[in-house]
Amino acid sequence: MRKIKLWTRQHKNILEDLSKNNSYKVKERYIRKKFDSIAQFHIDIYKWYRYKASDIVEPPEDVLYPIWCSTKTNLKLPLAGNHVMLELSVPEDEVILLDMLKWDYVVNHWYIPENKEDKRKYKKQLQRYGIKSESSIYMENFYPRLKKKMKKSWDRLFDKSVKLSDKKVATIWEIRNEWIDNIEHS
Repeated sequence: MRKIKLWTRQHKNILEDLSKNNSYKVKERYIRKKFDSIAQFHIDIYKWYRYKASDIVEPPEDVLYPIWCSTKTNLKLPLAGNHVMLELSVPEDEVILLDMLKWDYVVNHWYIPENKEDKRKYKKQLQRYGIKSESSIYMENFYPRLKKKMKKSWDRLFDKSVKLSDKKVATIWEIRNEWIDNIEHS
């Protein structure tokens, strides 16, 4: 089985989970602690992501949230505070590779355009409605049809024919001890 080299920055407490369970899976309380007052927005997006991404790589039954990984050393998050950097070699069939910019569109509650013409038409539609902040469509309930259109566009996150950037990010559903090549401490 071909393996993919990945890096993920995690709180150092991950080492306890790995020691006890031989694997690590994200728990909702970690997300709530990390994102505090905006945690629910991330949880909602992650739940959508799990539902859609499970068609690509089936998550273990007890996993609700993805683990985000860098695909290149120059895209790694810097080590900080109480964190560790895990260097992983993950079997290819356990990895979901994504266009990093398309993920940014999803997490910022923006429409993922199919192409330049679609982007132009969508921007024009927002102007007709007088919408200045695209994310307000998701955050507020004034435009249910636009919100539905936006959420439907997020399916393009998994469509390789729609490309916004060359930078890739990866997700995995868990980290297994046997995938760890190196642990860098801050």
